[in-house]
Amino acid sequence: MFRTIKERLSRSTALKASAAAGLAVAVLATGVPFEISRSYADAVTVQAPQVPSFANVVDAVSPAVVSVRVESRVNPVADDDESFGLGRGFDELPDDHPLKKFFRQFGQDQNGHGPQDHQKATPDGKGRLRPVAQGSGFFISEDGYLVTNNHVVSDGAAFVVVLTDGTELSAKLIGKDPRTDLAVLKVDDKRKFTYVKWADDEKVRVGDWVVAVGNPFGLGGTVTAGIISARGRDIGSGPYDDYLQVDAAVNRGNSGGPTFNLSGEVVGINTAIFSPSGGSVGIAFAIPSTTAKDVVADLIKDGSVSRGWLGVQIQPVSKDIADSLGLSEASGALVVSPQEGSPGQKAGIKNGDVVTAVNGETVKDPRDLARRIGAMAPGKKVEVSLWRDGKPTSVTVDLGTLPAEQKQASNDNTTPEQAAPPKPATEKALTDLGLTVGPSDDGKGVAITAVDPDSDAADKGVKEGEKITSVNNQEVANAQDIAKVINQAKKDGRTKALFQIQSDSGSRFVALPLTQG
Repeated sequence: MFRTIKERLSRSTALKASAAAGLAVAVLATGVPFEISRSYADAVTVQAPQVPSFANVVDAVSPAVVSVRVESRVNPVADDDESFGLGRGFDELPDDHPLKKFFRQFGQDQNGHGPQDHQKATPDGKGRLRPVAQGSGFFISEDGYLVTNNHVVSDGAAFVVVLTDGTELSAKLIGKDPRTDLAVLKVDDKRKFTYVKWADDEKVRVGDWVVAVGNPFGLGGTVTAGIISARGRDIGSGPYDDYLQVDAAVNRGNSGGPTFNLSGEVVGINTAIFSPSGGSVGIAFAIPSTTAKDVVADLIKDGSVSRGWLGVQIQPVSKDIADSLGLSEASGALVVSPQEGSPGQKAGIKNGDVVTAVNGETVKDPRDLARRIGAMAPGKKVEVSLWRDGKPTSVTVDLGTLPAEQKQASNDNTTPEQAAPPKPATEKALTDLGLTVGPSDDGKGVAITAVDPDSDAADKGVKEGEKITSVNNQEVANAQDIAKVINQAKKDGRTKALFQIQSDSGSRFVALPLTQG
C-alpha cells in the first residue's frame, strides 16, 4: 500500500520536472516564453434510462403499515438444543463478542430466533404477559381496523400495534380465519388512521412491479421491491391456496404486511416464503386481495367466516382419466365419493361424476371447485354441471355450511387392480392390465392379489391387498364383471378404463390403458 503510493509520487515528481525542463528549453531556444493552457477532464456523466422511483408510493402508504407485537402469558424456557457454530451455546460466547452484541441488540439469538422462540405458554394461563411473536399489518379503515396473518396472532392474549412514528396502541382481536391465514385487529383510538384500499388483483400481471412494506426482524419499517413472479400458486397450506408469488425480499416479521402496486393499492398480504436457509431467496407468497377482501369483510361483520359446503371427496382429472371417461380435455374435479348426508349426495351427485362447472362457470380443477363453493353463502342454491356416463347432466344443490373442522377431502393417489382366472377371456382381459384378482374378504368389490411389476398398473401405484369396487363407474363383484365392463369399453372405442380402488387410506380413481384385440 505505502510502496505503491511512494512510487506514484516519484513518477509524478519526475513528470513535473520533465515538464519544467521542457519549458526552460523552449524559453532558451526562442527567447520568448509562451502561455501554457492546462486541460482538466469533466466529471463522469452517464446518459441512461431512468428507473421509476418507488418513493412516492412509500411516502403515501407507510403511515398505514404497522408492526404487530403479540403477547401471551408465558414463562421463559432455556433451549438446550440451541448452539453456536461448533457446539458452543449462545450464552457461552464472551460478553464482548460482536455477534453476541448484535443478536442482543435485535432481541434475537444466533439463529435468528426472537424471545418468542424461547418461551412457552403456562398450563394454567397465569404467567406474565410476554412478547411471543411479531409481525406486520396494515389499516383498512380510518377508525382502526387492520389486517394481519392468523399465524401471527393465533397464540396471542394481548396485541400491541406500533405505528411508524413509534406510538404503541393496544388492539383487540376481531376475528381470524385459519383456512386463509387471515386475521383482523381493531385499535380503539379517537384519531383517524391513514388506511389503504384493496386492488383488483385480477388485473395484476406477471412481471408487474410491487412494493412490500413490513417489519422484518423487528428492525422497523422496511421497504423492498420486486415483481409478480407467478399467480395461482398452491403451496399445500390449505384447500383455498391461490397465492401470488413475488420476488421482493420478504423475511421473518414481514408476515401480515402488504404488497402494493404502484398506485398504492394492496394486491396481496405477505404470508409465506420458500427458504432453505431461513432468509429470503426471492420466493415469497402473498394472499391475493380478492380473497382477502371478502374474508376480512366477514371477519369484521361476524368475527368468523361461513363457507358453502358441497360435501364430496374429489381428485384431479388426469389425461388418462379424461380418456377413460370420454372427456375431451383433462379438467374439472372427479368425485371419488359423496359424503353421507352431504348436500352433494342429497342432490344426486355420485362417485365417478366429474364436476365441470358451477352456475355455468367452468371448473378447472379440485382447488378451483373448493374455492368457488367456499366463497358462496351456506343455503345458496347452485347448479352443478356434471359429466356422467359419457354425457353431460346437471343437478341443483342447496349448499350446506362447511363444518368447523372439515378438511379438504381430495385424494391424488392412484391404484389399480388384479385378476383371477375363471374364463380364458376374463383371464386375458385382466392379464393385459397386469392384474390378478380374487374374491374380497367382505364380499364387496374384487381383491387385488398380485400386480405385474412391469405393468401400467404398477407404474400408477396399484398394490396387492387393495380392491377394485367399480370399473367405469359400474360396481363389480368378481373378475367376470370387470372383464364385461372392459370389453364393452373396447367396443365403445375407449382406450382407457377408470378403476375405483379402495385401500386402508381411502378410495381413489385410476385410469388404465386397454389393449385392443
